[in-house]
Amino acid sequence: MSISTNQLVSIARKLTLSGSLATIAVLGTVHFLHQDNVHAAHVTASPLDDNSVAALTSMDRAMQSLAARVTPAVVNVAVTSKAEEQSVEMQGMDQQDLPPGFAQFFGGGRHMQIPQRPELQHGIGSGVIISPDGYIVTNNHVVDGATQIKVTLHDRRVLSAKVIGGDQLTDLAVIKVDAHDLPAVSWGDSTKLEPGQTVLAFGSPFGYFQFSVTRGIVSAVNRQNPYSEDARKLGGYIQTDAAINPGNSGGALVNSHGELVGINTFIISNSGSFAGAGFAIPAQIAKATADQIIKTGGVHHGYLGIGMNDVTPENAHFFNLTEATGSIVSQVTPNSPASRAGLQNGDVIEQLNGQKVLDGSSLQVAIAGVTPGTKIQLGILRNGHPQTVDLTVGEYHANGQVAKAERDADGAAKQGSKLGLAMLDLTPEVRQQLNLPNDVKGAAIESVRPGSPAEDAGLQSGDIIVQVNRHDIDSANQAVTSVRAIPSGQDVLLLVWSKGGTSYRIVHQDQG
Repeated sequence: MSISTNQLVSIARKLTLSGSLATIAVLGTVHFLHQDNVHAAHVTASPLDDNSVAALTSMDRAMQSLAARVTPAVVNVAVTSKAEEQSVEMQGMDQQDLPPGFAQFFGGGRHMQIPQRPELQHGIGSGVIISPDGYIVTNNHVVDGATQIKVTLHDRRVLSAKVIGGDQLTDLAVIKVDAHDLPAVSWGDSTKLEPGQTVLAFGSPFGYFQFSVTRGIVSAVNRQNPYSEDARKLGGYIQTDAAINPGNSGGALVNSHGELVGINTFIISNSGSFAGAGFAIPAQIAKATADQIIKTGGVHHGYLGIGMNDVTPENAHFFNLTEATGSIVSQVTPNSPASRAGLQNGDVIEQLNGQKVLDGSSLQVAIAGVTPGTKIQLGILRNGHPQTVDLTVGEYHANGQVAKAERDADGAAKQGSKLGLAMLDLTPEVRQQLNLPNDVKGAAIESVRPGSPAEDAGLQSGDIIVQVNRHDIDSANQAVTSVRAIPSGQDVLLLVWSKGGTSYRIVHQDQG
């Protein structure tokens, strides 16, 4: 008899009922113990009748119908990209030992770094079809830097996809496959979600288990981003205990009606796998972002230029507040919309266009969705006294970047950019980093997409675009607009400042 069985018997003897008889149930087997003898009788339980499990079977049928409705619109996204360039250290070789022309790649001395060709790396994520003509929403971090994207549909077809545009602020991207009459999921209203509601999460956990579905509830709404390296990045996340694992990024979170209420994006876990806390971008943000990407190839977010703290029960009395709601201005960026409107540190923003502001996260989400140039009104408390502030919303630039995606003259978005460039305004910080003379005007190239027309033309990060087709450029936005105006397939003439001098470069645009 095993140790565990002996222990069960020992326990059972101590629990004698009606004289010397005791019963104990283990894993569906009933053991009858009498005195020192053990006799086992296997009893098969009869199935419960329909009336007894009506509620459970009804829920099962509902979940099965829901899964069958949504799963065909969920896709697996396989991405190929270039890894960062690595270097290998060599010892014991002097520069004079190197072939002619190679010394420029190495530092002095006998310890030298050999640059290695970047290797390809592969990643897996998920996506959701939002229109029958092949538009798919996923996370920006899934497709960022991709040189090739393959999408596996529920019917096992594998199609090539192109990036329509991506947004670092929201971590959302739209890709497209060349197909028609695809199953799509309709958008839901994430503002109506409440903790306790049933939700289903769809995707490809670990990349291998395609078209998986898990069930859970909404644990909380309006969560801030715990991993934000930029305080201006949005929060507003939906927290759920529906299992989300690596590979689920970009997958669908749907409500009980089968409506898309969120895009799964990250988890919090000590192990790196599901630990009961998954997070999704709410549909109110995802839909607006996707619509703008599809329409224009990029995203333009509203911007105030303030740092914020939430009003809490602990700090409310310092600002003469009776209610722990609102957002406290902790910093005002010089020459920003907020500074021009006269906002000050310590102001408490209570209303936006007459609507109550609950906290800083909700205010960030709301402002980010406002079209730059829109006039708004803030209701504030300054030293306990109510005031109204009118201002014009500016445009948010992540690290000065204006656009990562461009489009053809007919409005059709192209992968990343027609030329394959991401550009920056020449801010004082950018000028300092590039050691740029004050008389050089234009837009700085932040990155060049591998295999793009720009790379073929020899353009590099740090080059300055001075002219587009012999027209002067004074901002990244103007450079983007100028390139957009050139019909697809036509060559583009760029005047480029690079390494202390300017030269003309011909960039051959892709056809179609």
